[in-house]
Amino acid sequence: MVVVKRWATEVLTPPLVIGLVLLVALSITTGPMDLPVFPSLVAVWDGVWGSGLSSLQEYEYAVVWDLRLPRTLLALMVGAILAQCGAVMQGMFRNPLADPGIIGVSSGAALGAAIAIVLLPVAVQGVATPLAAFVGGLLTTLFVYSLARSGSGTSVVVLLLAGVAITAFSTAMIGLLTYLASDTALRDLSLWQMGSFAAASATDLILVLITVVVIGTFFQRKANALNALLLGESEARHLGIDVETFKRQAIVLTAVGVGIAVSVSGIIGFVGLVVPHLVRMLVGPDHRVLLPLSGLIGGGLLLLADMGARTWMAPSEMPVGLVTAGLGAPFFMVLLFQRRKSLI
Repeated sequence: MVVVKRWATEVLTPPLVIGLVLLVALSITTGPMDLPVFPSLVAVWDGVWGSGLSSLQEYEYAVVWDLRLPRTLLALMVGAILAQCGAVMQGMFRNPLADPGIIGVSSGAALGAAIAIVLLPVAVQGVATPLAAFVGGLLTTLFVYSLARSGSGTSVVVLLLAGVAITAFSTAMIGLLTYLASDTALRDLSLWQMGSFAAASATDLILVLITVVVIGTFFQRKANALNALLLGESEARHLGIDVETFKRQAIVLTAVGVGIAVSVSGIIGFVGLVVPHLVRMLVGPDHRVLLPLSGLIGGGLLLLADMGARTWMAPSEMPVGLVTAGLGAPFFMVLLFQRRKSLI
């Protein structure tokens, strides 16, 4: 395990960080209106330090700072949140099929946010939507976990079935809210359900940044507990892990992360399923390495998806949730096919 960790940190991490920096630069300059790379990067520097060196026109400067940079940073952080939450859920349930979207957590958070968008005044939606998404995700997580939990452990089959039921119920309720919504709320809700970073704001960035720091720090500190759980709950208890307390803490923070991610970006599926599984194939199951690398690759993958969403059909923009679903659904089917014997 130590050898895997050293290889991952010393060989894999530097290229990933460099690749993310290049992706950020490419994201800032790529879109329906292409911008020159170096002047755009100078504009970012100029906006931070006030150097006055930017040669961009005023409208180009506005595109960089008001549109491209916020959505780039938001995509990176939301991708990191979803990937790390997926890695934690897979570690807790000891199964790579576990995912905030597959077991219905994302749908529960989506229902909470949809209630806020449709039923609450616009003036309070900025605060109420993340809170409602968090409550919806938390209640869904606790419900699914209580159904799957038994004296002999956690049933993956029950977990998946409960997720299907929660997703179906949430979809029906969101459909009802869509029917009742006003024209403005209907437009916002429809676009939000498909996932997008187009409306990224400074408030969103601050909220998601705090979330990334909090859950990333907690999950990394609990990496050894996740490693112990891979041996089984009984073995983890013998190693001194308070399994139930840890699970409750992880469930709450996962609901927080997914709820806030859903509230600022809409429904974006399969990142939490695909990324941890790919990273686990590369570096093994050690969560001390798996969690940070999942965050890096999750952020990069979602940023790539967002770049594709705003360039493939330019000048129109494809919802990023459609891109991730199109890429992730086949991957999930292949994974499910490979593990079908263990699920029967």
